Amino acid sequence: MRTVPSQETLTVEFKSDQKRLPDRDLIATVVCLANTEGGVLYLGVEDDGSITGLHTSHQQTETLAAFIANRTNPPVSIRISVLEEEGHLVAAIEVPKSNRLVATSEGLIQRRRINAHGIPECVPFYPYEFASRQADLGLLDYSALPIPEASLDAFDPLEQERLRQMVERYRGDTSLLALTDEELEGALGMTRTYEGRKVPTVTGLLVLGRESALREHLPTHEVAFQVREANQQIRVNDFYRFPLLKTFERLSTLFEARLEEDEIQWGLFRVPIPNYDPRTFREAAVNALIHRDYTKLGTVFIRMEVDGLSISNPGGFVEGVTIDNLLVVEPKPRNPALADAIKRIGLAERTGRGVDLIFQGLLRYGRPAPDYTGSDTSTVKVVLSCTEADIPFYKMIVEEESRTARPIPLDALIILSRLRQERRIDTAMAAHAIQKNDSVARSVLERLVEAGLVEPRGATRGRTYMLSPNIYRSLGESAEYVRQVGFEPIQQAEMVLRFTQTNGQVTRREVSNLCHLSDSQASNLLRHLQKEGKLQLHGQGRGAYYTIA
Repeated sequence: MRTVPSQETLTVEFKSDQKRLPDRDLIATVVCLANTEGGVLYLGVEDDGSITGLHTSHQQTETLAAFIANRTNPPVSIRISVLEEEGHLVAAIEVPKSNRLVATSEGLIQRRRINAHGIPECVPFYPYEFASRQADLGLLDYSALPIPEASLDAFDPLEQERLRQMVERYRGDTSLLALTDEELEGALGMTRTYEGRKVPTVTGLLVLGRESALREHLPTHEVAFQVREANQQIRVNDFYRFPLLKTFERLSTLFEARLEEDEIQWGLFRVPIPNYDPRTFREAAVNALIHRDYTKLGTVFIRMEVDGLSISNPGGFVEGVTIDNLLVVEPKPRNPALADAIKRIGLAERTGRGVDLIFQGLLRYGRPAPDYTGSDTSTVKVVLSCTEADIPFYKMIVEEESRTARPIPLDALIILSRLRQERRIDTAMAAHAIQKNDSVARSVLERLVEAGLVEPRGATRGRTYMLSPNIYRSLGESAEYVRQVGFEPIQQAEMVLRFTQTNGQVTRREVSNLCHLSDSQASNLLRHLQKEGKLQLHGQGRGAYYTIA
């Protein structure tokens, strides 16, 4: 089986070595990978993925690692393994992602990107891009840098007053209100002393700057609000270069004008159910303004469409943050000075866990979790669904919070939401959903069992969980509980055999869906039927299937 990938990606590079790859090209490729996401350079593979093998001079790989380290600055420590593929030798050179800018010994600096045609390539790494790279790695706070060309006259007194009003309105750091304007600017990192005089910082200009000053000194700053109707017609298409506090107020006004609420009767009260949770919108919009890459031209887009709202900002996730650890990674703002100022004003979550509020604002209404899958190395994009709220689920959440006199923890809310959607999960599925390990997920599940919200099914190893009968009763779906409890093992076996006879074969996934079992339980049932001589296994791994014996 071939172990070399079939095509190049951002982290996979092929280099032909038939005529011996020149040392300069080899070193440049290592630098290119190190300055991006790291990756593997396969030496002895053509651009189309065909394997042609190593040149004889490169087959002694013991000295190659030292050679690469000597020809890169700072030295890149690579790891080499030799693979035998299709009768040829291939060198797999593993290049780590560098937390510093790397150059060849001749001073060449390159980075890797995906071009407009979807093809990975190495391109020059220009000096003006260095700040963005260092900010991504947490080595530079661009928002704290002074702007020597600007003076304090660039600050708008109206924005200073707006700042004070927002501190009061959003319950920010009230100690700021007792400070003079000059003291306030210093406390929030909005000014710095440069060559004996005070000048605005990037944060100061973004928060308090006049629009003309922002256009002159920070032309990368731009925000757009768009509304698209069902027929794809653009109804609103506004672009702003206002300072951030004024921008936020304008976005809030536009959002609130389109906020729709249904009301439900709950006892003696009528409770509003919004199509979007206002706090969720606030956190997502402020996150985009705080964490965007202000060294790059680009626009923060807020788009309202029929089926949801999307918010995107230039600049991918910073170093160490991915979609798979978004819920658990320590907060890592791209612009720490700006983030701190906005938090003290009160616009952003003080703990830095605004993403938790975004999840909670959707899940408690029974809506899908925020979708970050549209994000890439150059953009962070989140989509907030406005599907119809699951009223029975929302009532269940509020009643549980009233009973315990505290909010349901996010981990528990995620698991309850997943159970509402998928009906039954196991520990591994729960761990993946909350982005924590199995022991933590098991602990959350068992606490939900103790609270009477969840019911376990099966033995320890194949244990699965579903909503409890009381919850199904409160949701008005008692019959669904009976269906989810499923059938006795003998009935499950009969269902599998009947399905196999009807369709000619059956897979583990089909058994899992048919009998509402976890993957491990479905595998156990199939093995049991195979051992009894009722089913015959064909193939292995994902391609495995069973037929009647």
